[in-house]
Amino acid sequence: MKCRQPGCTGTIVDGYCDVCGMPGQAMPVGQGQPGSRPSTMTTGRCTQPGCPGSIVDGYCDVCGSPAQSSAAPATPAPVPTTRTSAHLGSTALGSARVASFGGRPTRRASGQHTTFGQIGAGLTRVPPAPAIDPAKAVLPHPEVPLDARVCGRCSAKVGQGAKDVASRSEGFCPNCGAPYSFAVKLTAGDVVAGQYEVIGALAHGGMGWIYLARDRNVSGRWVVLKGMLNTGDPDALAATIGEQRFLARVEHPLIVEIFNFVTHEGAGYIVMEYVGGRSLKQLLKQRMVANGDQSDPLPVEWALAFLIEILPAFGYLHSLNLLYCDFKPDNVIQVGDSLKLIDLGGVRHAGDEDSAIYGTIGFQAPEVATLGPSIASDIYTVGRTLMVLSADVPGYRSQYETTLPPAEELPAFAEHDSLYRLLLKCCAPDPNDRFTSAEELRQQMLGVLREVVASRTSGVATTSAPSELFEPPTVSSERSGQLPRLRLDQTDPNADWLQRVLEEPPAHRLTTLSSPPSQSPAVVVARGQAALETGDLRLLERCVQSLLDEDPWEWRAVWLAGLGALATKDYRNAQSAFNAVYGQLPGELAPKLALALACELGGEFELAESLYQTCASTDQAYLTPAAFGLSRLRSNRGDLAGSLQALSLVPSTSRGYPESLRLRAARMVSLAADTDAITQAMAAIEKAPLDPSEVRGYQATLWERASRLAEQRGPITIAGTTMDAAALRARLADAYRELARFSDDPGVRAAWVDLANSLRPWSLL
Repeated sequence: MKCRQPGCTGTIVDGYCDVCGMPGQAMPVGQGQPGSRPSTMTTGRCTQPGCPGSIVDGYCDVCGSPAQSSAAPATPAPVPTTRTSAHLGSTALGSARVASFGGRPTRRASGQHTTFGQIGAGLTRVPPAPAIDPAKAVLPHPEVPLDARVCGRCSAKVGQGAKDVASRSEGFCPNCGAPYSFAVKLTAGDVVAGQYEVIGALAHGGMGWIYLARDRNVSGRWVVLKGMLNTGDPDALAATIGEQRFLARVEHPLIVEIFNFVTHEGAGYIVMEYVGGRSLKQLLKQRMVANGDQSDPLPVEWALAFLIEILPAFGYLHSLNLLYCDFKPDNVIQVGDSLKLIDLGGVRHAGDEDSAIYGTIGFQAPEVATLGPSIASDIYTVGRTLMVLSADVPGYRSQYETTLPPAEELPAFAEHDSLYRLLLKCCAPDPNDRFTSAEELRQQMLGVLREVVASRTSGVATTSAPSELFEPPTVSSERSGQLPRLRLDQTDPNADWLQRVLEEPPAHRLTTLSSPPSQSPAVVVARGQAALETGDLRLLERCVQSLLDEDPWEWRAVWLAGLGALATKDYRNAQSAFNAVYGQLPGELAPKLALALACELGGEFELAESLYQTCASTDQAYLTPAAFGLSRLRSNRGDLAGSLQALSLVPSTSRGYPESLRLRAARMVSLAADTDAITQAMAAIEKAPLDPSEVRGYQATLWERASRLAEQRGPITIAGTTMDAAALRARLADAYRELARFSDDPGVRAAWVDLANSLRPWSLL
């Protein structure tokens, strides 16, 4: 059909003129606006046999097949689950409290040390990516598949063709009218800016084709030419290039290097370092192909390792007041044993209100459309990337575009509660509730990685990693005394003064803290800790409230509140407090150990055991208190063998080792029912640091059981000596007389002697 615009010679294709771009006829209501989508498009799982894709905008995001409106969304297969902390309540923190305080204070980031190195941080091994010959990476027939042809403005399918209409590489979107082009602009042999000789096309990205070229001016080195959006206006193009030149000053070993900005035949190109590896998206596709075209997410430890390694690049950009904006698996390249962050086309200055904002559906934070990008929105994209790498989430661009599926629906989330809690914080709906910096996120990811790696091993920690936020747990006869103490915040203005004050006894410390050089959060935290140690729970409550009034995200206040709840045996509120801290610090073990104790005391035995096991398997510093917790839980439910096994986890180098020997001896005595078990219990009694009266008491119990066995079976062998019933009764009588000597009560002494005499053999005179 001919275009109806006066003087135009174009033809209407896909609803728009291929010359002037005007619509051929009036469009239905709801179309023609940026971002609008046809209301008749269905969503859900793809109905094509064997395809794991989801229907997005009416088409499968994997195979490109159109939706069938009559098809019902497929029901995901059931996934085995473990008990998590999701059913527990959490004390309100952050934005959940802000409304009552009327403001959003600046939050303090935790952990500021930045290092990077081999992928896996020495905790796990990620296979290196094979080297790729640049010349062999060129596409022989570069063409964008029909299912990948979408409008850059509204994401509607374009160029698909119809009955009697061929598909098109260029034209105008029938939904919003934006022009599109998937045609290759540069061919082999073209020389751009008199310097860069084009070899061919490598891939198609969000801003057009990406080309491989050689730099004639620098020894023929390989470079990549990436197209910039062509406005058709030379002045606008020059301005765009000028605005982007700051990228050439970005220098970081994890970020692709930008060499130059050039123009060629009215189009602008970024000239950058050639990175000859594979993207994380390509890695996922390779795994899918190897798995029979069924989704095969990365092992969780690999996904964490990749992002832990690349996060310092975000910290570097943020330190320059730059935002990456469009992070996703496509934009991380693995080269051998190293990574590179590529595609800086979306990078912009924080606070820039004029430049175009680039993002990808399923990865972009929901507030970007109204508030613009921020460090928090970059954190969000990292969280979404971790989700996509570690789990098959078919609806992450539709049903779960801005939310996470329930943990029980996906194996990785069901198995690793800390991973799920990390994702919840990264992708919190309110940007204020997310991690405050890339380094804070990286530190928590490292903790989660340690847990995941530990879960694949024998279940007993052999190494320890110091925390920047908590001191190691101690060994104490009081269960709550085993919980770690908060480390002093060295960034606090009173840190040096507090370092000396914290060495004082609690009562004296409390007096000193009443007159600090200046008021600061660390002073209030120290005052609250001293109040807890002296039993002044009202002062503790005032300290907690003061901290939260100043900063609703102050998790240290909620930690203190949890300790106070334990002191008053308010186990439900203790669980809520420690669960909230766990959500803020998913990579730390301290809140898990505290939550385990609160759950043990509050009757949540299954969750308590799971948390104790996590602590025992992850960090040796947490092994002893966790082993004691496991032993108590198993003993209380009658699993004496399991209780004994838990005590065997305590290393001989631990200060709790003597206590573990005492408990092992007691458990072994209670379990001893045959000659071998009695022999082993006798040996355990000899090794344990027991009082003499305890030794004689346990021995009496064992000799009594042995004598009964001999009466039933005849002579038996105990500790290498064969004895009959009479000999064993004589040993038992000696043990009773020894117990009588240890008692100061005449009545008790007489009772023990009577028992001993009752065992003496009778003789007739």
